[in-house]
Amino acid sequence: MKVFKEETERSLKLKKHESDLTIIGGGMAGTCCALTAARAGIKVTLVQDRPVLGGNGSSEVRLWILGATSHMSNNNRWAREGGVIDEILVENTHRNPEGNPIIFDTILLEKVLSEKNITLLLNTAVFELKKKDRDRIESVKAFCSQNSTIFELKSPLFCDASGDGIVGFMSGAAFRMGAESNDEFGEKFAPTIAYGELLGHSLYFYSKDTGKPVEFTAPSYAISEEEVEQIARFRKFGLGDQGCHFWWIEYGGRLDTVHKTEEIKWKLWSVVYGIWNYFKNSGKFPEAKSMTLEWVGYIPGKRESRRYEGDYILRQQDVVEQNEHFDAVSYGGWALDLHPADGVYAKQPGCDQWHSKGVYQIPFRCMYSRNVKNLFLAGRIISATHVAFGSTRVMATCSHNAQAVGMAAALCTEKNLEPCDIIENNEIENLKRRLLRFGQYIPKHPLIDESDLVQNAEVTASSSLKLRELDGCGPWLKLDYSWAMLVPLKRGKCPSFSFRIKSTSDTQMSLELRRSSKRGNFTPDIIVDREEIQLRDDEQMDVSIQFEHVIEETSYYFICLMANENIKIRCSEQRITGVLSVTNKFNYRVARNNIQEPPENSGLDRFEFWRPLRRPAGHNISFSSSSPIYEFVPSHIKNGYSRPTNQPNAWVAAYNDKHPQLFISFGEAKTIKRIELDFDTDFDHPMESALMGHPERTMPFCIKNYVIKTGNGDIVYKKLNNYQTRNIIELNQPIETEKLVIEVEHPSSNIPASLFSVRCYEC
Repeated sequence: MKVFKEETERSLKLKKHESDLTIIGGGMAGTCCALTAARAGIKVTLVQDRPVLGGNGSSEVRLWILGATSHMSNNNRWAREGGVIDEILVENTHRNPEGNPIIFDTILLEKVLSEKNITLLLNTAVFELKKKDRDRIESVKAFCSQNSTIFELKSPLFCDASGDGIVGFMSGAAFRMGAESNDEFGEKFAPTIAYGELLGHSLYFYSKDTGKPVEFTAPSYAISEEEVEQIARFRKFGLGDQGCHFWWIEYGGRLDTVHKTEEIKWKLWSVVYGIWNYFKNSGKFPEAKSMTLEWVGYIPGKRESRRYEGDYILRQQDVVEQNEHFDAVSYGGWALDLHPADGVYAKQPGCDQWHSKGVYQIPFRCMYSRNVKNLFLAGRIISATHVAFGSTRVMATCSHNAQAVGMAAALCTEKNLEPCDIIENNEIENLKRRLLRFGQYIPKHPLIDESDLVQNAEVTASSSLKLRELDGCGPWLKLDYSWAMLVPLKRGKCPSFSFRIKSTSDTQMSLELRRSSKRGNFTPDIIVDREEIQLRDDEQMDVSIQFEHVIEETSYYFICLMANENIKIRCSEQRITGVLSVTNKFNYRVARNNIQEPPENSGLDRFEFWRPLRRPAGHNISFSSSSPIYEFVPSHIKNGYSRPTNQPNAWVAAYNDKHPQLFISFGEAKTIKRIELDFDTDFDHPMESALMGHPERTMPFCIKNYVIKTGNGDIVYKKLNNYQTRNIIELNQPIETEKLVIEVEHPSSNIPASLFSVRCYEC
């Protein structure tokens, strides 16, 4: 037993801790920033005021993680974010294809705990800040409620990934709240006062069927049935919805979303319990008799509060016009997604999503404070206008940006720089190269790495797929909507194509050849050729088409079979890296039509949506061509791209190659310590982290089994059951060899083996 004497006052336990980088906020952005920085070799302190990591993606809020892929419902092909966020989503899909948010919590915690360079402080909230001078932070203090300890955290660099920007606020960093007027940045879509100032908070709930009658008595603070019916006039909801399907249960845009959060939460609770009471007791949902509430969120998911000013403020034009930036280190692709400030009580739709024709670059200058010299910005608080923020705020985009911050912090530590010095000292290309090596994707920026031994090697293979046909062993597809094969076509005269069709009446079949107006986009807004074919009733035949268009440079084209309900077309079970089918059928969850029809004079583009369907649907259309349309040559593995862009950028083995092999000949003996490989985990698949299930645990294009050997046949490395995008092989002892042989297995009989990249390093 211990006896403590009476005292006039006592101080809490104080622990001092120093690191290279202190990150405040353990949401997806802070977590990805910490992992990137730690793996780049610096000491990181990650401070999270909640008991779990992930923020809005955690089990406390349960929002799925999305970014440029937008549920596969826009025209951004192969757009899933790379690097650490890709690794996390691939891991979650493999372990947790059902989308259980509790399992996702464990994956994030495991990733962080496995990094020896990260000190993790959970349940710890920053409350005080000390500055070294006017424009530099020296330290912060944070309190952990679970162990009654104050932490004094000191570092030369800080990153605010807290959502509300607590460190930025206390440090005096310049920030904004609310919508800019349209004349400040020339944004034609800048919202009117009537549309609102801020995006509100949302709070979700889950229900389940118990198989027996369950009664429900609403708490006294639940809104009335009459108020629910007022909401229901403008919202579509039913018992089949769960979790973040209720994204529209939103409130708070007219309030101070920082200091009024508790007030907003109570209002959202009243709405949620009122809606559930309406389901249970209004008599309009008899199927709810055996239903019960399984979970209701205890904290709301925040959308918007402070946005901090960097050396550049991203704006609508950057998103819509896809402006290029010399310091691009990341990208976005979510819609300009603005919500009415009145949330559930608004008479407008819950949101208006306006998409760009492709992904857009995000510059590094948006990721640090313009007036606090050692403060990085990550998450939703980066430097952007309210309109641009409507796109940059989503978690996968925030995570991808934060990876750039983590790598920038490592570069600053190594070279004794502050964030803005990366621009001023011409270190931006160095930062880009380091990011690309870590799996980051930066549109229009290939990895050019002189230290990669493969760059000067001869690369050959046992075979290369020459794409000339997709077999006709799949189902028949009725052309209720227009469909297209998105395929790479090489320079020269367009080959002829043949399709297997059925006609149920005398009708005319329309075929179009389309491409994007901007190279690298996947919006088929240019019709380069069109042909019509007359069909007879009850006819099954091969239809051949010869487009007269001459292809000026290798690029993706859309071979479009236009909608006609009297026609069926044969599909294929074969799938190939960088080749897929798309349809003009839209997804009602993110669009209202198959054509985006923006308001006049809004600065937004009108265009059609052409998107894939999720597997197991979305079969490729069977076709044959008069000559090979593309060859997946082995040299692609060193072109600097690890996903399809203007072409597939992959080596793909031939279907009939029973033992595919890739040969890398250096010409002389090389010492190799590290080997990096990039596989195809289908960057077109969004991999939503919660609620939505996925049809596979391993992406169907990914090589599962491979062996790396020297030219003499000695085994260097063997991998079984791979499912990750990037495999980093650190050899225990360096090897010396003139040649590497990579033996791979086809993922399945219908999917040939493919590789995006192989890199080798001496250390």
